[in-house]
Amino acid sequence: MLPRRRHELPPTAGLPLKLADLRPGRASLAADVAAQLGTPPLALTCSGTAALLIALAALRELKPACRRVVMPAYTCPLVPMAVHQAGLESVLCDLRPGHYDMDPDALRAACDERTLAILPTHLAGRVADVDDALAVANNVGAFVIEDAAQALGARREGNSVGLAGDLGFFSLAAGKGLSIYEGGLFVARDPELRERLQRTARRIAPFKPGWELRRSTELLGYAALYRPRGLRLAYGNPLRSSLRRGDPVAAVGDDFSLPLPLHSVGRWRQAVGAHAATRLPSFIEQCTARAQRYLPRLRAIAGVNVLDDPAGAQGTWPFFMLLLPDQGRRDAALEQLWQAGLGVSRLFIHALPDYAYLRGIVSAVDVPNARDFAARSLTVGNSPWLMESDMDAICIVLETALRKA
Repeated sequence: MLPRRRHELPPTAGLPLKLADLRPGRASLAADVAAQLGTPPLALTCSGTAALLIALAALRELKPACRRVVMPAYTCPLVPMAVHQAGLESVLCDLRPGHYDMDPDALRAACDERTLAILPTHLAGRVADVDDALAVANNVGAFVIEDAAQALGARREGNSVGLAGDLGFFSLAAGKGLSIYEGGLFVARDPELRERLQRTARRIAPFKPGWELRRSTELLGYAALYRPRGLRLAYGNPLRSSLRRGDPVAAVGDDFSLPLPLHSVGRWRQAVGAHAATRLPSFIEQCTARAQRYLPRLRAIAGVNVLDDPAGAQGTWPFFMLLLPDQGRRDAALEQLWQAGLGVSRLFIHALPDYAYLRGIVSAVDVPNARDFAARSLTVGNSPWLMESDMDAICIVLETALRKA
């Protein structure tokens, strides 16, 4: 077992906040990020999940007879929960073998004239193949919503992700690059649809002082603790406590409940985000440069598959997503790395049908590729504090685990 470090590395690369970010200022976060990304106007709401909920509510008004939303069978459990809260039905699509994209044949089989929307997912900062979703959606008359919650700043053919489909949304949650602790942005290319989304947001996500006070307090905590010394208290100790209880779902923060909060974001948090956003482009560049330094080391380990982007795409690198040959060797590596403070973790513990609390929300369907992906994957954080010595320690454990039969 590796010795525990004095300092804790996070599982994702979040943009650290500075004291100056906390001063009052213009509530211009959405406009500033849209200018950086080169998108149509972005709208800000309380979370990426809320952005999806708002989108689904607006689209349901346009096509009330269509109630099915097709998504990858390995994605954040909040996605089917949002679909459920919107009064719609989740349809799970299995993945391509050994990949995060939806399988094209399974996608075609999952969609019909009852399909309201398809959700290709830019998982782990990687860029999804949206073309299959667009083709199938065009055939059945559905919308395409790009789930770019983990991919703010990623590009496809030079354009921001989120623009190939009808709508896209991003997350500003803790640790997801730019953060206001909890927040989300959504975008639509069509001006009429964009206005409909904004009207829906005003109707179902009004300002709620209690929630804003809570999120403001949490943002102050994030500003204070999102650094190696503070992360032991805020992240590392709760992680190890959950693992000692045998609760990996709680360890990665997958333990969610309904109803999902819906409210707008106050001016102070918007100003904090706007101050921090001035550093976002350089932060993404630094994450990419760090990834290019460490990727050859990870790729050189026989048996490790590091997920990357398709041709013509430039994802962000909040962390590295690795697939190992089998669950046994993945678990052997995690046994040493998960509690060592090196930023090694898992993204989502299960494929969606295997979360106990999603029973009644998703169907118990057979999705072998999604289950295989969940069983063989682990993540390595790409935070600003990741050092060569940290990566060396991680790689030694991976190499040892992969030599086991």
